[in-house]
Amino acid sequence: MTAATSRDKAGETAGETAPTPWDRQALILHRILQLHNLLMTPFNAHLQKRYRISVNEFRTLMTLGRMEPAAAHEIADMTGLSTMTVSRAVSALENHGWLNVRRNEANRRSNVLTLSPEGRALFDEMLPVSGQVSDYLFEDMPERELEAFARNIDALIERLKRVDEKGRSAFLEATRPRNKA
Repeated sequence: MTAATSRDKAGETAGETAPTPWDRQALILHRILQLHNLLMTPFNAHLQKRYRISVNEFRTLMTLGRMEPAAAHEIADMTGLSTMTVSRAVSALENHGWLNVRRNEANRRSNVLTLSPEGRALFDEMLPVSGQVSDYLFEDMPERELEAFARNIDALIERLKRVDEKGRSAFLEATRPRNKA
């Protein structure tokens, strides 16, 4: 039996001492990152090369397709991508002819984004892959567990979006490398 197959739910290996709280938290963080990478596998295998689209362009396109019209900052907020990353994705999607950008007459500092007919067709073609991923992932999860999972994710996202008294990201400030003096 390998160490990977003998791990219990807490991540302990048979015969080892229980992990410290920091070890357990680090293990959970690494498992979240692993989950993210595994969730991206269908995108990498089925969509990225076929459509010559980056993951950030895909996320922007799929988010816009669900909430259009939208501004870039709304997409950034919904996806967790930086506004600069969304801006680059918007430019690439516009260059592909998949997205329309027009000045927001109500707020001249922002643009209104919509999918072009070609972008809508691409969204409609890619949407089933997203549905298949969520169906595969959650089809056997009992409703109460799914609800608890959603609440935990929402709580983590809310914590990561908090700002401090100066309006800065509390997460970035808390994780800023400390100067060695």
